[in-house]
Order: sequence, then structure tokens, then C-alpha cells
Amino acid sequence: MIKRIGGALKILFADKFPEAQLKQLQEQGHDCDLQPDLHGDTLPQAVNDAEVLVVRSTKITSETIGAAASLRLIIRAGAGTNTIDKDAAAARRIPVCNVPGKNAVAVAELAMGLLIAIDRRIPENVIDLRAGRWNKKKYSVAQGLMGRHMGILGLGAIGLAVAERARAFGIHVYVVDKPDRSAKTRETLASLGLFTVPDLDTLLGTCDIVSLHVPSAPETKGMVDAEFLDKLQPGAIIINASRGDVIDEEALLAAMNDKGIRAGLDVYADEPSAGEGTFSSALGIHPNTCGTHHIGASTDQAQEAVSEGVLEVINAFVDGNVMHCVNGQG
Repeated sequence: MIKRIGGALKILFADKFPEAQLKQLQEQGHDCDLQPDLHGDTLPQAVNDAEVLVVRSTKITSETIGAAASLRLIIRAGAGTNTIDKDAAAARRIPVCNVPGKNAVAVAELAMGLLIAIDRRIPENVIDLRAGRWNKKKYSVAQGLMGRHMGILGLGAIGLAVAERARAFGIHVYVVDKPDRSAKTRETLASLGLFTVPDLDTLLGTCDIVSLHVPSAPETKGMVDAEFLDKLQPGAIIINASRGDVIDEEALLAAMNDKGIRAGLDVYADEPSAGEGTFSSALGIHPNTCGTHHIGASTDQAQEAVSEGVLEVINAFVDGNVMHCVNGQG
């Protein structure tokens, strides 16, 4: 609980934000500054007297926080906060808040889309068709998804949404058992027909598909390394719609070349922070990669839900409450 603000706030949006929710904030008297073309390098010059800073993927560095003399609240319009220097914000007692769970369906839909695209070689089909090449013989080879075995790492809202959709395809879904799981979560796992295994090694040895839905954190950085990949079956599929740094990209490239591992990737370790730009990635151009441009949460439905969540965080802050704080300043 903080002291009730009670009045209007100067809010800087450093990414796109829907007009309807922007209008609601303006009608409440807030001074809203929409600058969707800002990026990590230009943000320090723009933040000046903003009291609230709202971002999607724009990086917030210690330089930005240091330049924001009036800053009182940072909101990540989404779940992951690895692009925000939370320690620098905490040093100035500025809460960093996110909007969790609102984009789960959108990310899960993309994860399943990547999986289908890999199995049926949809990108290659499209490229050949647009080039005037017809090759039904080449593309009439696919294993299919029903009856396959998927391991899910990370059972938050997104992981559960992926599990639900995978089960609808007839895929057997496995998760690592954790003794501290709540009774409610265990009921959900049982209702979805998920299997639990005692440890990660068992999951990797059992599954020919692994879908990653873990946050970026010291304990998850590089978790998909050479040892992890060695335990997978030849030709296994990895889906990553979480954070790029959870994969050791050199190790994944080696596994692609040595044992035919395939990957559906929406995120990359060194992806551009801006919405547009050049991107040179050995992983991105590898023929075993089916990749997208970090668009997991980028559906109209998801952005509408996330934007409503941003309004909830702002309204709570005005009333003296901090929602979904991730840096200990709530």
C-alpha cells in the first residue's frame, strides 16, 4: 500500500497502445503521451517528466531510469520483465509491475502454429508455391501430431494453455512433478489428462516435442544446453515462445546439424529491441528453424486484454495500491 495518488498522472507510452484504452485514461484526466517509435536508445531523452512509463518490448535501462526525475511507476504491458532494469528501479523505490496471464492464449496459439508448421513444412510449401514450383511428392511426408509426446517446461498460464491445445490434437503431454504444486493446479493437470514424470531427464527421454514457457531468470538462462539436447531423441522438436536466452544457441545449432533437432522459435538471444531492423542470426536462417519475429502476444485479442490490465494497474496506483509488482516495491 502506498499513499493514495488521487489525481492525474503524466503517462508515457513507449510502444503501441490501443486508442480505446488511451481515451479512457484521458477521460480520467491523465496526460497521455503516445510515442510508439521509441526504443531503448532514445527513451532516456523522452522520459523527462513522465510519472508512469508503459512499455511492451522497449528496453528500460538504468540510464532511462536515471533520466526520469519524476518517474513513480513502470508498467510492462505483458508478462516478461527481462528487458527492464528492475534493480535500478528498486534503488529509486519505483515499482515495476506487469500484466500477467492476459496474452496466454495468443502465445499458446503461436506455439501450436509453429509446431504444425514444422511437422507439415508449411513455410517451405509457401515459398515453393510463390516461386511457381509444385512439389506434392516432396511435401507429402509428415509424421503428424496425434499420439506424439510433448513435454512442457513452465506451467504458468501460457504453459497450461499450450497443454490444453496440445491435448485437443491428441498429443500426450508430460510435465515434471513438483511437490509444492497447489491442489488446484494438480486438479487442472488431472482434468487435462497430463502425465507427470519425476525429473527433467525422464521428460527429455520420453518426449519428441519440448515446449518452453519459462521466464528469463538466472536459473533458466541457457537451460537448453548441450547436455539438455543430448538427452532428446534424434529429430525432436523444440518450441520456444518464452525468452531467447533460455537456449544456448550454439548448442542448438550443433544439435540441429548432428541429430536433426528442429526448432520453432519466436524469440532469440540477441533479437533487435526495436520493432524493425536488420537481424543476422545463424539460428534464424538454419533450415531446421521455423521462426517468427517475437509476435507471440501480438494479436488484437491479446493486446486488448493486456491494455485493460494496464488500466487496472494504473487505477490501482491512483488509489494507493501496487498490483503485480515484480521488484519488491509493492
